[in-house]
Amino acid sequence: MRKRVGPRRPTQVEIARRAGVSQATVSLVLNGTDGVPVSEQTRQRVRQAIEDLGYAVNPAARALRGMTVKTIGLYTFESVFPVDQRDFYYPFLLGVEEEAARLGYDLLLFTSANTARDGVYARGHNALLKADGCVLLGRHISRDDLANLVREDFPFVFIGRRTVDGAELSYVAPDYVAPTRGLVEELVALGHRRLLLLRQTDGAEPGEDRELGSRTGAQAAGLPAADLLVEFSSGAEDVTTERVSGWIRAGVTAVLVEPSEDNATGVALAEVTRAAGIRIPDDISVAFLGSAPAPTATRIWTSFELPRVEMGRAAVDLLVKLLDGVQDRPIQLLVPCTDVRGNSISRAPRAQVTPR
Repeated sequence: MRKRVGPRRPTQVEIARRAGVSQATVSLVLNGTDGVPVSEQTRQRVRQAIEDLGYAVNPAARALRGMTVKTIGLYTFESVFPVDQRDFYYPFLLGVEEEAARLGYDLLLFTSANTARDGVYARGHNALLKADGCVLLGRHISRDDLANLVREDFPFVFIGRRTVDGAELSYVAPDYVAPTRGLVEELVALGHRRLLLLRQTDGAEPGEDRELGSRTGAQAAGLPAADLLVEFSSGAEDVTTERVSGWIRAGVTAVLVEPSEDNATGVALAEVTRAAGIRIPDDISVAFLGSAPAPTATRIWTSFELPRVEMGRAAVDLLVKLLDGVQDRPIQLLVPCTDVRGNSISRAPRAQVTPR
């Protein structure tokens, strides 16, 4: 078991010192013992000291006293509530709730911390201490928050691969590398000799994994490194007719898209190619490295689906293993994705199309 380092949970002794009372008095207030003569004024001083120091009752100690805790927190680094069934985050939340219920844990949603710019530590202390441990998710994360949680030895599991310098995190993440590599190898086998990977500007580790899969796939298929182009997009506004036409002129015959949560980039690409008279897949093949835009009457996008419900369940399962002491070190789990065989890729065109 690794030793706790850095910032830690305040002790009852520190609370007593701050409130100007004895440790026994602090214990009485925390335990809510009836029939013990502790004045309301003293209770208020203790409660204020607890608030100031960011103290939360140690779940393990409470369990030893026979008090059931069994509460898992869910914290998101961006607002995901309310959601509907087509929302990107909904399946994750569904999986977390289902597994927490199955294992007999209450689920505590942290809906205030993520509205503050300073995140988990917006109030000067760890807002997640109300729970035994926490499942975290979100694209726009605070790495300082993650590093502080590790230093405090606070149990958490991130949904998605995340890294922090000098620390090892527990996470459950989709395996982007294997299906991306498979798509690249398939495209090269179909005769494509110049591919473009369109990454999200803020793609972070998922984008890195997709690029790694693309490069290993190209290498395995014998495609020269120079013929795998990598560009970035910050949103739909970056996908213009001029840009797509430039890809065609550069000899690109297949585009691999890293999707965003709302898939605005992918939708824009479909609209721009149609307006420019560029046919998918006859003139250019398009594949999504993750969840694609919704299918239409004529188009099912070649892609792969993230097992989001399963990832939510797995995150809770890993967290409970940490809480129960089954695991005493970070756990990292990659979950396979599911191929979606669409009609948006085909054999490479023999001649390049000239955009209108």
